[in-house]
Formats: sequence, C-alpha cells, structure tokens
Amino acid sequence: MEAGPRDTTHSRPEPLTADGPAQDEGDGLEPPAEPPQEVEVELRPQRRLRLWQLAPIVGLAATGSLMFAFPLAFGTGDGGAVIAMLGLLISFCAAGWGMMAARRVGHTWPGLPVRGSGGRPDWRVVLAYAVVVAALVVLAVWRVDRLR
Repeated sequence: MEAGPRDTTHSRPEPLTADGPAQDEGDGLEPPAEPPQEVEVELRPQRRLRLWQLAPIVGLAATGSLMFAFPLAFGTGDGGAVIAMLGLLISFCAAGWGMMAARRVGHTWPGLPVRGSGGRPDWRVVLAYAVVVAALVVLAVWRVDRLR
C-alpha cells in the first residue's frame, strides 16, 4: 500500500449549521436568515445594600421622623420645637447616611450619571433636586417656627 493523497471528490462530509448538520439542500455555508440571539450574563454578583447596612439607616430615619412628627402634630409645649428640630436633624442624617451607603454600592439618583462614568450631570436635574430640598427645608423650619 502506498501513501498518497486521499480522493475527497467522492466522499464529501455533511455540512454543518449552527444547530448541527444541515437538513436542507444547501451546502450549509449561507448565513442564517436571522442572527442568533446573544445572551449577556453578568459574572460579577450584583452589588446590593445588605441588611446590616439598611437596619441602622431605617431605624434612625423612623426615630427622627417620629421625633419630628409628634411635636408638630400634638404641640407639646415649649420643648416641642427643640424636639422637632432634633428629629429633623436625625432624619436628615439618616437620609445622608443612606445616600452614602447607596453610592458605595453603585446606585445613583435618577437623572444623574453613574459614578466613574465621566459623564456630567444635567444642570436641570441638579436644579430640580436643589429646589425640592430647599422647599422641604423651608417648610420644615417654617412649621417648627410656628410652634413657638
């Protein structure tokens, strides 16, 4: 027996498609009618706020809002304004703590770019947030001032 090239004209392998061997009459080399759907899978776990991060924030916010709401609702005398302002301060501290914890895990405010993306925030969104915060502060101070 002598070694030589094989004759491939008679035995042609079955053409392959994306799903396996071709079933129809083509040679299997033409592109599929529609491209295959790509599925993106995130390999890293999602960054979430854990219970040990949320519990003190929610506890402080609840305590501060109750301290702020009860003197305003029931008018407990001269100390009511002081207690209400202390409750407002605790509520704002809890809100700030919550925002910083959310920022550390990658969350942002709606309308603002993701941290580290290099995008600049839209001035209209920043102005809207500033107006809402200023209005809440003015209303809170005005209400506490009316307790006196």
